Amino acid sequence: MTSPPTRVPAAMQDQFDAIAQATDAFCNQRLNDEYRQLSRLALAALSRKRPSPLLKGKDSAWAAGLVHALGMVNFLFDPSQTPHCKSADIQAHFGVGASTCSSRSKEVREALGMNQMAPEWTLPSRLEHNPLVWMLQVNGLLVDARHMPLEVQEMAVAQGLIPFIPGRKEARA
Repeated sequence: MTSPPTRVPAAMQDQFDAIAQATDAFCNQRLNDEYRQLSRLALAALSRKRPSPLLKGKDSAWAAGLVHALGMVNFLFDPSQTPHCKSADIQAHFGVGASTCSSRSKEVREALGMNQMAPEWTLPSRLEHNPLVWMLQVNGLLVDARHMPLEVQEMAVAQGLIPFIPGRKEARA
């Protein structure tokens, strides 16, 4: 599992900077650094799309939609989770309506292939508890890498199939 690149086309740099500034402020104020970093990765990926969807609409709407989309993947709206935030709080912070936030969120999710528990869009602190991260196909069968022998887990980490050996905190870069 490798992290998506953060490079941004020169033509999209100003748009990226404006939206990143807005999402950074929200993440610093209401969420955490993991959300901030993941927001920047998602924003960079959207900036590289041809044509980039960020070229239409307001920056505040894209910022709200981006945070909302990542929140859906990581259960941000569940009060039992930390951090926790309501969709209405996102909308109020960015000054957008519910339908605008929802439609931009849907566009982000579709453009980047996001769904709940998508391993590539899961917060690093939640990876160990995301069952989709650990599913491997071995001889045509789906297996949970957490239940495989250590040697198999080490090979899976070396091949980038899983982010780290379960139970150990040192994750691959």
